[in-house]
Amino acid sequence: MSDPKNTTTDYGRLVHLVGPPAAPVDAHGDWTAVETVIGTRLPHDYKRLVETYGWGEFCDFLYLRTPFGTSKHNGIEWQSAHHSTGSPERDYERYPYPLHPAPGGLLIWGTSMDADRLCWLTDGDLEKWPVIVWSSEGWYEPHPMGATEFVKGWAGGNVTSGLIGDMEPDLAPWFNAFRSRTHRCLRLSEGTSSHSERLRLLREALAPTTDRGSWRSEHDEMGQDHFATVDTDWLLTYDASRPHQIRIGYPPEDSGRVRRRLFAAVHLMGCEVLQITTAAGTSLATWDTPSDEDEE
Repeated sequence: MSDPKNTTTDYGRLVHLVGPPAAPVDAHGDWTAVETVIGTRLPHDYKRLVETYGWGEFCDFLYLRTPFGTSKHNGIEWQSAHHSTGSPERDYERYPYPLHPAPGGLLIWGTSMDADRLCWLTDGDLEKWPVIVWSSEGWYEPHPMGATEFVKGWAGGNVTSGLIGDMEPDLAPWFNAFRSRTHRCLRLSEGTSSHSERLRLLREALAPTTDRGSWRSEHDEMGQDHFATVDTDWLLTYDASRPHQIRIGYPPEDSGRVRRRLFAAVHLMGCEVLQITTAAGTSLATWDTPSDEDEE
């Protein structure tokens, strides 16, 4: 079971391992009001996690939820279905744990890309609530640690699960805040340099950047490189071919700066911008032409 004395150490190690966003989303609010509505106090390590990272995703896979903001996709979940009340109708084989607000019920604080749920088992000392992974297929897996220790261990490759995927071992872990982003796609001429040289020039022009994974076809004819800017929170994908393009998502207020830096990078790559589109492929006359598809 997690030792509350170690929560500060876990927090410090997580921040060192995964840099938090400069402006976390839905990270602050009235905790007392939240706890009143939910009907239970919440662990200190979770509150610190929320205030540091906010609503977002670790490594494009583990989603941290917060109790603040207005998005229907965010929030701590608690249920009052009949099987959570301890009534005779509850299917104990299917639901071995009750659901909050039943005493000792599961309370969801996170999810995964595969719709698995990360829960607390709200039994006993709240600072010692263990994590229960509740898979989308209905399986359960206990982890005797708090939310921060679980995220730190998973992102660092020290916590494994038989129900959710592991962090890719060759990548440094990252966190993306869930915020409104404008999406643009620049379709490019091929130029004369090799793909690896064009990628190097692109990332050098936007430096500092950090990896977000990549893939290549068997004969290296197709592929994608995903990366992000460290200081500006721009998310990029460079497609090798079919079509040859750069895709970028960025905070709307950065539009002018993104355009200047990205067009300068394309020039250094020895390419030309042939077309500007939205993420859905709608052609735009200019970079800043508004579109209903721009933001998510």
